Amino acid sequence: MSDLLTTSVRELARRVRAGTVSSLELVDAHIAQIERVNPVLNAVVRERFEEARVEARRADARRARGEELPPLHGVPCTIKEAFALTGMPNTSGLLARKGFLATEDAAAVGRLRAAGAIPLGVTNVSELCMWLESNNRVYGRTNNPYDPARIAGGSSGGEGAIVAAGASPFGLGSDVGGSIRLPAFFNGVFGHKPSGGLVDNAGQFPITTGVAQRYLTTGPLCRRAEDLELLMSVLAPDAAREPASDVRLEGLEVLSVTTGLTRVSEDLIDAQRRAERVLEDRGARVRREEFPALRHAIEIWSAMMDAAGGPSFSELLGEGTPIDAARQLLLLALGRSPHTLPALGLALVEKLPKLLPSRSARGLSLGAELRLELDRRIGRGVMLYPTYSMPAPRHHQPLLPPIHWGYTAIFNVMELPVTQVPLGLSRAGLPVGLQVVGPMDGDARPIAVACVLQEGTGGWVPPSRWT
Repeated sequence: MSDLLTTSVRELARRVRAGTVSSLELVDAHIAQIERVNPVLNAVVRERFEEARVEARRADARRARGEELPPLHGVPCTIKEAFALTGMPNTSGLLARKGFLATEDAAAVGRLRAAGAIPLGVTNVSELCMWLESNNRVYGRTNNPYDPARIAGGSSGGEGAIVAAGASPFGLGSDVGGSIRLPAFFNGVFGHKPSGGLVDNAGQFPITTGVAQRYLTTGPLCRRAEDLELLMSVLAPDAAREPASDVRLEGLEVLSVTTGLTRVSEDLIDAQRRAERVLEDRGARVRREEFPALRHAIEIWSAMMDAAGGPSFSELLGEGTPIDAARQLLLLALGRSPHTLPALGLALVEKLPKLLPSRSARGLSLGAELRLELDRRIGRGVMLYPTYSMPAPRHHQPLLPPIHWGYTAIFNVMELPVTQVPLGLSRAGLPVGLQVVGPMDGDARPIAVACVLQEGTGGWVPPSRWT
C-alpha cells in the first residue's frame, strides 16, 4: 500500500504545504484506492471525483501563489451520506428520499471544507442511521474490509470501511448510540465521539431536537490517533480545550471496566489487558472495578431518548406520517417493504416506554444516578470499556439478540467524550479495540490516551487483502 494511503492527515497536510506532494497527486491516489476496494466494500455510495480534482488543482494553485493555507489544505476526505454536502444525495438510506440532493453544506462539512479538505464522495449508512449494520434499500449493504462476510458497523459504516481500507485519510461521522465508535471498532480505525454539544450538528438528516441535540454528536474517523486533535480543532474551533499534548500520563487515574449487558469475548478482554499494561508502563494508575449500573445501559438510553421528545422513528420512516410497522413487516416477508428489518423492529419497540411508564421512570432515575457515579469514579481520569461483545460479527448476526450496542449508547445520554481505539487484530485477523471514556468536556484526555495506546500497540493495521 502506498505511503500516501497510510500516512496521517497531519503529515499529508504538511507535505502539501511544503510542495513535496501535490493535492492532485493525493486526491488521485485515494480515488484509485476507492476504485479498487469499493466494488467489494460498497462504502462510497456517490462519488464526486471530477469535482475533487478541480478543487485539488485550485489548492495547488493557491500554494504556488504563496497564499496562507488552512490546516487541512488539499487533503481528501469522505463524508457520511447523512450530512448535507452540496450536490450530493442526502437520503440517510430512506427510499422515499431517493433522488434528494443537498443544496448546501452541513455545518461540520462546511468547517472541513473551509479548512481546506476536499470531499471525494459520500458513504453508506443504516436506514435513518439507527442500526449497527450499514444496509438500506437505496444503496444496499456495506462490507468489512478485513472480511466482506462481516459487518462494517453503523450507522457510519461506510466511513469506517473506506478509511480502514486506506482509501480516505479521514471521514466525518455522527453518533447517537455508537454510530462513530462501532464502525471504527469493527474496521480497526480511530473515532471520536465528542462531549455533548461540542460540535454543531446542523445539516444532518435525521436530526434530533431539544436535549437530544446533546446526545447526537458529530465527529471524525481516521487512520491515526494524532489526527483526532487536529480534526476536532477544525470541527469545534471555538471550544476552550486542553491540548492533548498537555495531558500527563504519569499519575493519570484509569478505571478499567468490563461490566456490561453480555459476556465479552476473550479477544477483547485480552486487548483491554494489553492496554492496561501500556498505560501502567507510562505511569498511569490503573484500577479494575465492576460497574453494575452499566448493565442497565439500554433501559437508560431508551428512557432518556424518549423523554427528550421530537418525532418518533416511525414518523421519520413515514416522512411525517407514522408507518404501520406491523403491516410493513408482513410486506417485508413478501419482499415488498421499502424498509429494512432493523428499522421496522425499532418502529415497533420504540412504543414500549409509553406503554410502560413506570419502567421509563425507572430508566430516567437510573440515568440520573449513573451520571453522578460516572463523574465521581472517572474524575479527571479516563475509563477503559469494551465497545461491543466481540469483534466484527457476520452479516445479520447482531439481530440475535439486538442488545450489544448498549456498550456504546450509554455514553451518548451521559454526554461524555469517548475515543474509539484500535488495538491490533484478533487471532482470526479481525480488529480489536476499546473505548476510552473521558470526563465531561475533557475530550483531550481520551485522545491523549489513544495516542499512547497507538504507540504501544500499533493502532490501525491495514487489511492485508488491500495492501
